[in-house]
Amino acid sequence: MSDLTYWIVRHSNQVFISTQAESGDVFPLARASDFDLPHSPLLIGQWQGKPCYAIEADQIPTHLVGELRPVRSIFGSEGAEAFALAGRATQMIDWQKNHQYCGHCGTPTIMKTTEFAMECPSCRLIAYPRISPAVMVLVERGNDLLLARSPHFKPGVFSALAGFVEPGETLEQCAVREVREEVGIEITNLRYFKSQPWPFPNSLMIAYFADYAGGTITPDPSEIEAADWFSREALPLLPDPVSIARQLIEAALR
Repeated sequence: MSDLTYWIVRHSNQVFISTQAESGDVFPLARASDFDLPHSPLLIGQWQGKPCYAIEADQIPTHLVGELRPVRSIFGSEGAEAFALAGRATQMIDWQKNHQYCGHCGTPTIMKTTEFAMECPSCRLIAYPRISPAVMVLVERGNDLLLARSPHFKPGVFSALAGFVEPGETLEQCAVREVREEVGIEITNLRYFKSQPWPFPNSLMIAYFADYAGGTITPDPSEIEAADWFSREALPLLPDPVSIARQLIEAALR
């Protein structure tokens, strides 16, 4: 890797974004020799036609011009493609850091060259990058949408319901269970919308529309701070455009 390639450099849980006016590139162009690499860099894809590597660095090389930014902010400033690549990079960096030793026998692991996998040379246990599927459901009742807020949301923001898939559970079963557990109602006519990788920290969001089938809204106080029916003409504050929740709600409005 002696040639110039693109690098997604994470430091202090933020990603370094290039501000070199002459290049206009989002991620810095650099060589592997520019960094003190504790682990093998991760080839995560391409950017502007060149290979793009991801690393975690204790410090940023002084000749690189730019600034550190939270991953979430990259969508608004640099666009969806850069956000997706930076999100993939941070997930892969976490996976590499968290699997330096075998979870079964404690032996230092080795990264396989043929796939993204950390392998134990002793017991041969293989650790792949973690992906946690989560289902999101926007429940419709005529002209109304069921929206709720969690205590960790920004003040005033309401969103669709969501929860992680449990072992042995289908996506459809998860959708029904999560809505029932979080707000106490039943749903029917589940309709797939689309999915979104969500790197906070390693989720895959699968979004659905559903129709109201019965029950009274009874929020689970351990997860839901407030929930209610909102008419399409009088919605509360919604999640950021980067999220699939916002895209799901806007699709319902269309």
